[in-house]
Amino acid sequence: MLETFFPLGVTNYALGGLLVGIGIAIPFIATGLVVGVSSFYTTAWSYVHKGWFFQTNWYLQSRGWKWFLVGGIISGGLVYLLLYGPAATTAVPWWQLLAGGILVGIGTRMSGGCTSGHGICGIASLEKVSLVATLTFLTTAIVVALLTSKIFVW
Repeated sequence: MLETFFPLGVTNYALGGLLVGIGIAIPFIATGLVVGVSSFYTTAWSYVHKGWFFQTNWYLQSRGWKWFLVGGIISGGLVYLLLYGPAATTAVPWWQLLAGGILVGIGTRMSGGCTSGHGICGIASLEKVSLVATLTFLTTAIVVALLTSKIFVW
């Protein structure tokens, strides 16, 4: 039964979860700030969009360490790729992946955070809004995956 949910074995998933937890806990303990990737999305827009929202002190002052966060995520993926090869491949065109990424970025900003911010830090802090957000993310992802698997045959 466990093989259905954990095809690579429980150890890989447990180790991954532990590493994500540590990666979120260290900045929180050191700075008191909840670290989520969606705030990088807005910070990146602060370079090109001069609207008041993007030019607040929070986004302007946090530019430096957020580049390290995203750089760590990207370099971790590249190290995995070099050591083990591609984890997955897709036939989805690059422009659809880009459009999906932009829509996800907009959605996470509208919800006040991303899965890592709400699902890990928010729920651990017993924030009700984070529980609702995480359940909404998961439900929407499941519904969209089911609908697109029926509509689009890749």
